Amino acid sequence: MKPEQQLVSLGLVLPIPAAPVAAYIPSRLAGNLLYISGQIPFLDGTLMATGRVPTEVPLELARACARQCTLNGLAGARAALGSLDRIRQVVRVGCFVACENGFGDQPKVANAASELLVEVFGEAGRHARAAVGTNALPLNVPVEVEFLFEVE
Repeated sequence: MKPEQQLVSLGLVLPIPAAPVAAYIPSRLAGNLLYISGQIPFLDGTLMATGRVPTEVPLELARACARQCTLNGLAGARAALGSLDRIRQVVRVGCFVACENGFGDQPKVANAASELLVEVFGEAGRHARAAVGTNALPLNVPVEVEFLFEVE
């Protein structure tokens, strides 16, 4: 099943992509690679959570944030390409988690993004990944996710 059909079968609706709030562009197509700028967990124009994992943002909410970041990234890809069906494969995902010292479950947070990409793209959704802990992210969000896709 193609990615656009798969979204429908999963009951997923992509949001309207957010406009950049700083000096960057939301995506860059370079040859057959589409880079999507880091996405934060906006849902219906509101941040899903703020603060650090796990003390201010529980692990499951951080995973939900990563999933929303992925939906936002897919919306950005669709806006850049016209259709997710132009994506051949997910090449790389970078997941950044604002967390307390000693927290080591960044991969569990990042898995929520990775799992959704496999749901949408099947085997083409498997990717290389970085799951990085940091002390702070823009707007005090707990999660930010960036994407690299190979496209037709």
